[in-house]
Amino acid sequence: MVSLETTVAGIPLKTCVYNASGPRSGNSAALSKIAASDAGAVLAKSATVESQNGNPQPRTWHAPDDKASMNSEGLPNNGIDYYIDPSTIDDTLDGCAEGSTKPYMVSISGKTLDDNLAMLDKIKAAENYKISCVELNLACPNVIGKPIIAYDFDQMRTILKTIASKNYGFKLGLKLPPYLDSKHLAEAASIINEYSSIVGYVASINTIGNALSVDEVSEAPFISSNNGLAGLSGPAVKYTALANVRQMRQQLDSAIDVVGVGGIESGTDVFLFLLCGATAVQVGTCHWKEGPNCFDRICKELKDLLKEKGYSSVQDVIGKLKPWSKEGAALSREAKKKTAAAATAAHRLKDPQPAEFAKVLNNILLVVIAILLADKFGKFQIPTE
Repeated sequence: MVSLETTVAGIPLKTCVYNASGPRSGNSAALSKIAASDAGAVLAKSATVESQNGNPQPRTWHAPDDKASMNSEGLPNNGIDYYIDPSTIDDTLDGCAEGSTKPYMVSISGKTLDDNLAMLDKIKAAENYKISCVELNLACPNVIGKPIIAYDFDQMRTILKTIASKNYGFKLGLKLPPYLDSKHLAEAASIINEYSSIVGYVASINTIGNALSVDEVSEAPFISSNNGLAGLSGPAVKYTALANVRQMRQQLDSAIDVVGVGGIESGTDVFLFLLCGATAVQVGTCHWKEGPNCFDRICKELKDLLKEKGYSSVQDVIGKLKPWSKEGAALSREAKKKTAAAATAAHRLKDPQPAEFAKVLNNILLVVIAILLADKFGKFQIPTE
């Protein structure tokens, strides 16, 4: 039996796959569907102090080939009081299978330090043991007029220092933006390491900001708000996410877990993030497009892949990325050849008509030519009326 069990910030998860804060996580009805799936935890929508509607519509876009998505939502949510209300949490966890439960996680994204402190104070005052941890969103690029906090290292350090001084007592995760420069990533990791006493994990990465999709028909952006600028997500960001996860795992204190986020759509994608050092992954865009059934499918695919490779647990592969080698590259090429050959054979079995039709047509043409030649030289007479 293959096990997908893991821990994030010391919190046990039955599976290493759960939802990212954002799509389909804004209310208890949506969250309960995640709870009913094979997701290992339930993470609520990033909350602000008060409820807000977010940016004007249209604020989302999917590429026709599904390789990229964009959003400029502007954090629409029901406000922190809703997400920590006992009835919201109970309604959410009622979706779990009978006799079981899952970690319920709260996400906050204050516009200011005071906003974040106010929400953390509310969470502490709630004293609800069902809230497993709090994810602090330092990465949102879609609040118009507000910078990404985790790119401003002085501000980032001030926020963490202030939170640490409050001794809230609950587990804290940090949602981080993508770092496209290794020195910037190293600086961020260094600051986070200073506060390893309060930071249990980082979620890396959020969307890549400052993206633009343009409609050739209308000659205008697809997204109306923020001059069309939006956060890029989906398969297009997977490789940046893998690099960030790998480097964060190498540079963070070992006590701080890394949760991989970005472009995850399959069990194979999860496997790659685990190899790079993620202890778990969050699924956002795929969940947005496919719904909560994606968690069941992805978990099954991951189990099948681990079994095929001879692993009994995700713990066998976490952080086990191998260095490049000629032997490994040769194995990869051979595997690709076998896959291509199998696909070709399957296609022929499924649709043999083109090749067979060509053979039949060729034979018919040969017979016709032979008859015409025989008729011409008097060796065969074509009947006439």
